[in-house]
Amino acid sequence: MIKTIVKDISFLKQKSELATKEDVEVINNLIDTLKENLDYCVGMAANMIGVKKRILVFVAGNMIVPMVNPIILKKENPYEAEESCLSLIGFRKTIRYETIEVEYLDKNFNKHKQIFTGFTAQIIQHEIDHFEGIII
Repeated sequence: MIKTIVKDISFLKQKSELATKEDVEVINNLIDTLKENLDYCVGMAANMIGVKKRILVFVAGNMIVPMVNPIILKKENPYEAEESCLSLIGFRKTIRYETIEVEYLDKNFNKHKQIFTGFTAQIIQHEIDHFEGIII
């Protein structure tokens, strides 16, 4: 189901909790909401649709990839980036890492460990920041 995008900064600054198998519908709602906003958005965290759970989705080619409870294990090669967010107005500068190693659960709660680089790594870092209440 397509959800309304949360723009309330006080809500977005709150930390998210670990997701469980009972949160599968949140994954589906995130995917539907991202599909609806593809012209403006390449990734979303669950708090952007009003759910404080550690779930994110991002665009990879023509697929939307969900990650449940992702943890960044390694970061390499910091750089300055300028980002926007569907929950905010305008662009802001931040520090991101060119290469990250992430451990996460997929939609079926199977565990994965994967290395991401470039723009995909940047998207994942942005969404994981949402879990910590960090707003660019």
